[in-house]
Amino acid sequence: MKIFKNLFAKKLPSSFSYEEFWEWFKTEDKNFFRVVKSGKNIESGFFQKLDPMLDKVHAGFFYLTGMIDENMAELIITADGDLKNMAFVEDLITAAPPIEGWRFTAHKPELDIKDVNIQMDGVKFNSDTLAFKPHVEESYPDAIKLAIYHKDSVKADKQVIINGSYIYLDNCLGEIRSITAIDYVEVEGWPDNEEGLVPINKIKDYIIWREKEFVEKYEGVKYNTEHDSYASYEAQFEDGTPLIATINTDLLAWDAKASHPWICIFTIVYDGKENNGFPTQDDFEAMDKIELEITDVLKDYLGYLNVGRQTGGDRRDIYFSCKDFREPSRVMERIEKKFGDQFKFELDIFKDKYWSIHERFTNPI
Repeated sequence: MKIFKNLFAKKLPSSFSYEEFWEWFKTEDKNFFRVVKSGKNIESGFFQKLDPMLDKVHAGFFYLTGMIDENMAELIITADGDLKNMAFVEDLITAAPPIEGWRFTAHKPELDIKDVNIQMDGVKFNSDTLAFKPHVEESYPDAIKLAIYHKDSVKADKQVIINGSYIYLDNCLGEIRSITAIDYVEVEGWPDNEEGLVPINKIKDYIIWREKEFVEKYEGVKYNTEHDSYASYEAQFEDGTPLIATINTDLLAWDAKASHPWICIFTIVYDGKENNGFPTQDDFEAMDKIELEITDVLKDYLGYLNVGRQTGGDRRDIYFSCKDFREPSRVMERIEKKFGDQFKFELDIFKDKYWSIHERFTNPI
C-alpha cells in the first residue's frame, strides 16, 4: 500500500464527539476516496480538510492514508508514540461506522518484515544492514532490552542510524508492540566480534516469545491494598522548600511489581507561593476530593495500584502502578473537564517494570 502521511497536529479546543466526527466524514468519504486513489492533491483535497476536524476531537492525533487495493482506502490514526493519546485513538476508531470503500485502523500496523525497506539520508535499513542482540540481566529478568546494530554506523550520521532503526522497529513490529513490549533499546555500532548477533528478521519472533513468557508468568496476578501499611516521608527540594509524601510501603515490598509495569503520575498544579509551596486548606481539601474520584475509578482489583502521593513545590503527584496505560488517560481527561477551572493538571505515563522511580522512598518517619 502506498502511504501518504501528515504528521502535523495542532492544539485546538475539543468540540467534536467521536460520533460527530464520523458523521462529518461520511459527508466527504467519496470525495476523499477519489483523492487518495488518484494520489494527487492529497494535501489540499484530504489532509487540509481532515486535520482541523481531528483536532476538534482530540489534540495530538496524526494520520496516514493510502490504498489497500483498487477498491479500498485506509485511514490510519496514530498518536505517534504518545502513550497518553493512544486510548483516544482507539476510542475514535472503535466508534467508526462501516463506510463503503474505507478501512480505519488505530496505530501504525506491522508490515511483513520482508517488505520493510527504509531509506533515510542515503542509509538503508533492512534485513541486510541490521541485526540485534538481546541483553538479559539476572537482576531484571522480565525486562526486554535490545541492542540494535547497523553495518553503516561508522560512516553514517549517528542520529540518522538511531532514527532509522526506530522507524524500522515501528514498521516490522507495529506501533503498539514496538512501544509497549520493548523496555529499552540501544543503537550501537557494528561490533568487531559478531558472536551472538541475531538477524533482524528474527526480532518479531523473539519479542513474541518474550511477551508470551511474561504473560504466562503474571497472568491473573492481583494485589489487594485494603489492609496495607503506609509511611510518611519528609524532604526538601533543592531550593529548600519542603515536601511530604505518603507511600504504601507494603506495596513497595511486593515481589511481583513487573505484573503492573506502567507508572502513571497524576499531577495537580496549585498556587502555593503564599504557603512555602504547600496548598491552602481549601486547595488541600479540593485536591483530596479529586484524588478520591481518581481512586474510585482506578481500583486495585482492576489492575491499578495506588502507590501513594507527594505534595510540595506547588504540585501534588499521585502515583499509580498499572497493568495497562489506557484508562488513566481517560480518567485524566474527565478530571480536567470537571476541575479545570480550579487547577492545572498533568499526566505522565511510562514503563518501569521494577518501579525504580519509587526507590527513593526508603526511610519512613
